Amino acid sequence: MKKSLLFIRPATAVFVMCILTVAFQSCEQPTSEATEEIAEEVVAAFDLETAKAEIEEANVNFAAFVAAGDSIGLANSYTIDAQFMGADAPAVKGRASIQSAMSGIIQSGITGVDIRTEEVYGTEDMLAEVGELTLFVGDAAVAVEKYIVLWKKEDGSWKLFRDIFNSNAPAE
Repeated sequence: MKKSLLFIRPATAVFVMCILTVAFQSCEQPTSEATEEIAEEVVAAFDLETAKAEIEEANVNFAAFVAAGDSIGLANSYTIDAQFMGADAPAVKGRASIQSAMSGIIQSGITGVDIRTEEVYGTEDMLAEVGELTLFVGDAAVAVEKYIVLWKKEDGSWKLFRDIFNSNAPAE
């Protein structure tokens, strides 16, 4: 009886090893072809031109809020954790603070903005926009500036996440 038990144990060990080998082989990584197909599907799901059109539409809405003197609408164009970094001032963080900054800009007499997008690049997670803008008081252009905005999706819409701009005028 002892001899048969000794024989069974090595046989059992070999059987278990065979099962484990098959199990591990079935867990192989996908082929590079399969990985490329998955990557193409992800890329296909995000269309930069569509995203750029959405950013340009958001800029039209932003300009309409400026024209209407609507600091609440302007603040809601930003993500909840946004930062607004205007010229000659510390960064402003969060919607409530951004609303206050926008109210100050409107109260300073700014009645319009012309936003011109030059470049948009990025991914479905974050976009960067580079452009120029002109600020107006009535019909008079009072500043021509350049900007960079980082956009992030929040509640299904692209919103300003980081906003920085400064003047094109030479230093005085």
